[in-house]
Amino acid sequence: MRAGVFTVKKNRKFQLALIIFSLTGQIAWVVENMYFNVFIYKMFRASAADIALMVTASAVAATLTTIFMGALSDRMGKRKIFMCAGYIAWGISIFSFALIRTDVISALFGAAAGAASVGVTLVIIMDCVMTFFGSTANDAAYNAWLTDSTDATNRGAAEGINSMMPLISILVVFGGFMGFDLDQASSWTVIYCIIGGLVLLIGVLGFFLVDEAPVRNPDSLGYFATILYGFRPDVVRKNRILYLSMAAFMVFNISIQVYMPYLIIYYEQTLGMADYVLIMAPAIILAAAVTFFFGRLVDRFGFRRMILPSMGLLLLGFLLLYLVPSVIPAEGMAMKIPVFIGSLLMMSGYLSGMAAYGTQLRNYTPEHMAGRFQGLRILSQVLIPGIIGPQIGAWVLRNAPTVTNNDGTTSFLPSADIFLAALIVLLVVMAALAIRFLRARWKTAAE
Repeated sequence: MRAGVFTVKKNRKFQLALIIFSLTGQIAWVVENMYFNVFIYKMFRASAADIALMVTASAVAATLTTIFMGALSDRMGKRKIFMCAGYIAWGISIFSFALIRTDVISALFGAAAGAASVGVTLVIIMDCVMTFFGSTANDAAYNAWLTDSTDATNRGAAEGINSMMPLISILVVFGGFMGFDLDQASSWTVIYCIIGGLVLLIGVLGFFLVDEAPVRNPDSLGYFATILYGFRPDVVRKNRILYLSMAAFMVFNISIQVYMPYLIIYYEQTLGMADYVLIMAPAIILAAAVTFFFGRLVDRFGFRRMILPSMGLLLLGFLLLYLVPSVIPAEGMAMKIPVFIGSLLMMSGYLSGMAAYGTQLRNYTPEHMAGRFQGLRILSQVLIPGIIGPQIGAWVLRNAPTVTNNDGTTSFLPSADIFLAALIVLLVVMAALAIRFLRARWKTAAE
């Protein structure tokens, strides 16, 4: 192990920093990725196109931020200040959503009738502002710090912990939101104050908890040259496996983004599962355990042996969730049990795949250059999937049935077709990986 690298098993301070920064960041991202959609759906009657636009705009903001701020952290040789100050600013930006309410909008703009459209616009704009701070702190700085602080012997274990945090955060958010009536604006005000305060607090604690990982600029490039480094053809050729892995990761994430923006709305509105939190909580706990141990299997057996099994779980989850409404068109436990099993398979496959890809990308990232490559990772994880995936979902739902709300407005109901579309996209990357692995075996056998 090279000098300056933290040993995950021995350095408890590192483990604590890894857990709280990853968990808190993922809690904030869950609120954005899964509940901002619910927020504008319930408070401002957003359409599927509005939700897709918000996801796309946020993805663009996240990618540009990570490219520029990741390169800046490389140039400065610092991660800690970007992490801690970024989390503080991130928390403050989350607080601001407490002010996006129809009564506040009507008072400011004097147009109660148009408050809904103004609200959707404000949420999309502030989502991009919040994403700037969140991506600076988490996507750029935290992920570069984690890469700098581990090596090939322990990245799978660290990535297993890191990758299970999205599920743990979903459980925390689902459980925390159970006490709120999400049809009431006052509930959202309290939620944003709590989440904003938590993220801000972790940023402050980070100044005392995070140890700066040793970083140096190995090639002494200027700032703009550092930004463009990962896009140079010679760098692509030199790091062929890294870029091929990013391409597969991109298609994998497109599959996820086809259904993810509409998932909670589907459970609650389409399936009528008002108690979806109670159904999802056990699935989340089990999937988190699967992901935790899966990271260690990646360390032991490698990416090639573990990536297809994880995608197989995801595919089975998609297939079951797609078939349930047509095969079991009933309510009650007859519906809930297969939905639970499908959700468990889907979440286990998703997070296990994230752990495998995360380990692969960190292992092939050139040493001391983690910051400048985080933008490319976000491009394959967030930007392109965030543009293509929700648009596929919106296209699939273009003729979705609608319901009339108490105030006379209408809202769309997502259908199970989003899981079929996600499955089809996933098959593309599974086929590409299978062909590549078979070619590698044939080449080895021929030699």
